[in-house]
Amino acid sequence: MLKSIDLFAGIGGIRLGFEQVFDEKLRTVFVSEWDKNAQRTYKANFVDNFDITGDITKISEDDIPDFDICLAGFPCQAFSLAGQRKGFKDDYKGMSRGTLFFDVARICEKKKPKVIFCENVKGLTIHDKGRTFNIIKNTFREIGYTPFEHILNSKDFGVPQNRERIYIVAFRNDIAPAEFVFPIPTDSSKRIKDILEGPVPAKYYLSECYLQTLRNHKARHAAKGHGFGYEIRDWDDVAGAIVCGGMGRERNLIIDTRQTDLTPTTHIKGEINKEGVRKMTPREWARLQGFPDDFKLTLADVHLYKQFGNSVTVPVIEAIARKVKEVLDHVDGQ
Repeated sequence: MLKSIDLFAGIGGIRLGFEQVFDEKLRTVFVSEWDKNAQRTYKANFVDNFDITGDITKISEDDIPDFDICLAGFPCQAFSLAGQRKGFKDDYKGMSRGTLFFDVARICEKKKPKVIFCENVKGLTIHDKGRTFNIIKNTFREIGYTPFEHILNSKDFGVPQNRERIYIVAFRNDIAPAEFVFPIPTDSSKRIKDILEGPVPAKYYLSECYLQTLRNHKARHAAKGHGFGYEIRDWDDVAGAIVCGGMGRERNLIIDTRQTDLTPTTHIKGEINKEGVRKMTPREWARLQGFPDDFKLTLADVHLYKQFGNSVTVPVIEAIARKVKEVLDHVDGQ
């Protein structure tokens, strides 16, 4: 039996991927997530005999149970190309999101797990001309680990989403392989049509007024030579990376004429557009991230969009977890 901890857990996407591979041989013994709404979604889908811990910066490493695998999707906003990219200088609500990585390091330095798994935005590798990423890798080395990293795209692992992320797997030096081979693409065939729900409620269709606002916004940027603005995706295309805010939903609009009752059910200006333009539903976003359909969505849509935009692509995590298991099985078999 291996034990794991889930840091910056979000809604549990990394845990889900690892559990699908390790099954009954992996038991989660500690979870940390400071966002209350993410906690609610997490608790709806995972049953533990302990409560979720909030702010990890206030938790002593001595108060965390021993574990073998550290799962840590440490916050990416500080390194994202979409953000201001302040890295370790980023300050958010009095908390430096960039330095939250060092909480992973201090906990693992004390507990010495076999493996540390991290996921982050691709921009982490080039932030501050690569210095930030070098600090992260050197920190792993300083606490006794051998880090391996690779950029993978979700669209190559059975989901129709163009989402590049950096994945880091660090093995404790005494069990580290000479080389760690990340998974190769398994399925690049999926398209948006493969994840769509049936006719969806009218509330997901844009009002004509709002659609016109998006058209105007895009036209203003086009006049300046920019490519910003809404985007309508073809059913035979792949989605752009879903993100938690801003134009996240508007960059992945589709045309869906299957719903014939477009009577407004929410307060909107004017009528629903006649072209069938709608945003994807939270369940469709869940599918873009490879979450199974039995994953419970109990919160309001606004929270779910944020949570799935912030989450990970489960099949990618699963593919990497399978490679991690191969290494651990080899070590245990020696």
